[in-house]
Amino acid sequence: MNRHNIPAHLIHALSVYVLEQARALQAIPAPSLAETQRANYLKDQFTQLGFSAKQDDVGNVLVCLSGGGKAPLVLTAHLDSVFSADQVLSSRHVEGRLIGPGIGDNALGLASLLGLARFWEDLNIDLPGSLWLVASVGEEGHGDLKGMKAIVQRFGSQPVAYVILEGIGLGRIVHRALAVRRFRVRVQTPGGHPWVLRETSSAVHILIMLAHEILQLSLPATPRTVLNIGVIQGGVSVNTRAPEAWMDVELRSEATLPLEHLEAEIRRLIHSYRGWHKTAKIDLLAMGSRPAGEIPPHHPLVQKAVQCLSSLGIEVTLEQASTDANAPLSQGYPAICLGLARGGRAHTEDEFIEVESVSLGLQQVLCLIQKVWD
Repeated sequence: MNRHNIPAHLIHALSVYVLEQARALQAIPAPSLAETQRANYLKDQFTQLGFSAKQDDVGNVLVCLSGGGKAPLVLTAHLDSVFSADQVLSSRHVEGRLIGPGIGDNALGLASLLGLARFWEDLNIDLPGSLWLVASVGEEGHGDLKGMKAIVQRFGSQPVAYVILEGIGLGRIVHRALAVRRFRVRVQTPGGHPWVLRETSSAVHILIMLAHEILQLSLPATPRTVLNIGVIQGGVSVNTRAPEAWMDVELRSEATLPLEHLEAEIRRLIHSYRGWHKTAKIDLLAMGSRPAGEIPPHHPLVQKAVQCLSSLGIEVTLEQASTDANAPLSQGYPAICLGLARGGRAHTEDEFIEVESVSLGLQQVLCLIQKVWD
């Protein structure tokens, strides 16, 4: 028996099943807001396990494990990954690691939901309230937390807690949500031949100059604030003044006010470029906003998660990050995000999880489910 009264052989079987499902889920393309194929796989698996899986209007997959009359617990993992539909999604075992794009972010999180359903009767955990297993859409990229925002709108303040699962980061308890804003800066010009129409503005040239000035903006060290230009696209050919170009800009901060100031500065720069390049059309398009929010370190939900991790001998760090937990935290609802395994290289083809750590991550979740209503 382990220290949470669940037989060791059952934890082992659960871990093996979850790792198998993680590999299966990782191999299914699921770009943000195009997660249908992966969602269908999940629904089929839940159905085969004897559960009624529902899908809401935005694409979230929900399963309810019925409990007593107390407030429900909402346990979620996001469906999408950062990789495109044509990305080669293979995985491999190498020296105790399972390696593959998206294996930890967030195929393992999704697989854990299936694992709980598969072994629920064997686990024999008493539920004072219902446990909702939710696979959410739109966590990555320009998804703007679409799925989680819909879940929070659906459940509101009812749940005893929202617990978000990510595959990587065992020992991290995210209880503070970073403020995030994302924009697309788009430049359009008449374009033309660079020799014949050498005075014609190029959208690419304007965008590069504008990007340079944006990167020179002063960022406060406290509260920590970062700016990133993640994507630049545009142009027609090497011998054409580009008629269109755009870039995606992300702002992150520990507080909301610095982002407001940065956005104002970016708008000022764009306004000045509009005046300079009179033949160009320059737009700033909002692509998403993740509001800040937090619960304190002494909050019962945080402390129960700390107790569970500490009982497993895992070092705990309390952190701030941008996750699906932003949605409930920004509304003042109790929420945390937990990692399920040790790993790294997230958002790359060499993303990995350490296989042996998965059983600890699952025990952490089972422990919290047993504690959360206390």
